[in-house]
Amino acid sequence: MIIQAICFYLFAAIMLASAVMVISARNPVHSVLFLILAFFNAAALFILIGAEFLGMLLIVVYLGAVTVLFLFVVMMLDINIARMREGFLQYLPIGALIGLVLLAELLMVLGGWAFAPQAGAAAQVPIPPADEISNTAALGRVIYTKYIYLFQAAGLVLLVAMVGAIVLTLRRRPGVQRQRVYTQNMRPREQAVELKKVRSGSGV
Repeated sequence: MIIQAICFYLFAAIMLASAVMVISARNPVHSVLFLILAFFNAAALFILIGAEFLGMLLIVVYLGAVTVLFLFVVMMLDINIARMREGFLQYLPIGALIGLVLLAELLMVLGGWAFAPQAGAAAQVPIPPADEISNTAALGRVIYTKYIYLFQAAGLVLLVAMVGAIVLTLRRRPGVQRQRVYTQNMRPREQAVELKKVRSGSGV
């Protein structure tokens, strides 16, 4: 029990410190690397509470796909850090407003345990015992029945993010040649094929 508590506080502290560094690091690449560290520690916390499927899913999906996508977009966009700092004061009121909204939501969640202790028990979905059904099957049963609409909405959000990343990287740059498949397929045979008559015993 003491070892589990030590591991919990260790992983939680590293995850919180990594999350703070994600939003405070000046280099976007460093922010993505700290995000990877935060995902690793969050996966360890899932494994500690017995949700090993969620932990492995967090590592495989987020570290193997989403984080690599973030890093790919950051490197391909060639973000000018100095130009981003120039407009910091312009978006400061909007950022402060969003921060206040998030702080209010966190206070509501933390205060809910004191004002309505039964709310947490009502929101929980009963999971069958481990000998009746596996952790993965129980999670799938909950997601695809009670939270199916939220699951589909999350999939649409990820789809929009993927399409946006592709659109942002497909910019026309001077001096960069792009492949035009339609033009290649529609060109006449004379432009694509050149016949050479080679004599016997001689090269081209």
